[in-house]
Amino acid sequence: MTPVTTAPNRNLFMAMELSNKNWKLAFSNGEKLRYVNVIAGDQKRLRAGIASAKEKLGLSADCPVWSCYEAGRDGFWLHRCLTGMGVENLVVDPASIEVNRRKKHLKTDRLDAERLVRMLMRYVVHNEKTVWRVVVVPTEQQEDERRMHREGERLKVERGAHMNRIRSLLILHGVRPRKIARTDNSEARDWQGKPLSAALREEIQREQARLEIVDQQIKALESEQRKRLKSPSNAVEQKAAKLLKVKGLGPVSAWLLAKEVFWRNFPNRRKLGALAGLTGTAYASGNTTVEQGISKAGNRRVRYTMIELAWMWTWHQPDSELSKWYQQRFGSGSKRLRRIGIVALARKLLVALWKYVEFDQVPAGAKIAA
Repeated sequence: MTPVTTAPNRNLFMAMELSNKNWKLAFSNGEKLRYVNVIAGDQKRLRAGIASAKEKLGLSADCPVWSCYEAGRDGFWLHRCLTGMGVENLVVDPASIEVNRRKKHLKTDRLDAERLVRMLMRYVVHNEKTVWRVVVVPTEQQEDERRMHREGERLKVERGAHMNRIRSLLILHGVRPRKIARTDNSEARDWQGKPLSAALREEIQREQARLEIVDQQIKALESEQRKRLKSPSNAVEQKAAKLLKVKGLGPVSAWLLAKEVFWRNFPNRRKLGALAGLTGTAYASGNTTVEQGISKAGNRRVRYTMIELAWMWTWHQPDSELSKWYQQRFGSGSKRLRRIGIVALARKLLVALWKYVEFDQVPAGAKIAA
């Protein structure tokens, strides 16, 4: 990052407080503040607001512009729009921003934008890197690559909702079916032995029709996923295919880890563990020292997958060094101790898989398909 000075006529700092209808922009040259309201998504007014702020704050038309906004519903298109304008933009993790710990504190879009622009100046000018956490912005292709498994995740939730609804409608009348999908309920009888009412049968048929559509979409996604794993078309899919060779990893987990984790370059294993929210959270104050458990501040999909894979690893890879370590440390302990240990194993396993994918270091004792 190039050195920055707060002297007037040098740099413009902009913070954006985004909402569904309007954006509140806060500008500063290091001395004065200026606020502008822009209709959400209006790129022309955004560009005009930046030009007007330069003029009002006494800055040159070609001065560098730094901006920031909180990661959220608008995603990364705004970041790409701003960088296309020549703006140095930062997308910030909202959970990492300092907040007032009083029971009641002032909260308005104007105050939030002002706080963000002051923190931006601290980050850029004074090089305070711990003031917040900056989100790593994926490319458009990398972002698009994550859509398939995320859509599949939503569809499976929707499928479960349809099945539960059908089951609930039947149980409501004393019918307990063994199968839900493609079930002909014309012969079903309620608790009195009477046929189900016409309205109930019609509602169940409509639910089954929606369930059938969801099932077809899930099968189509899974088929496309298997096809890509068989014939990878890019580096990330090659990593997924490589992970699939490890015994204990299936197509779903291999695909998710490659698309959610291994598209990024990690400088060390601590950064990798932080992404999954599997790092410890210590609390030490005076004579009190408490371990608060894992942070859970990272990608929940990766965290859930790694916990599941850790259990599967002890089953499918019992001769690996990681499984032996787990059994020696936690195997003879209580259920609670084993659950704590599986989180530690999940963290170690994630690092081991990262080394395998990036540096061809096979986990010690693990079985890999030829």
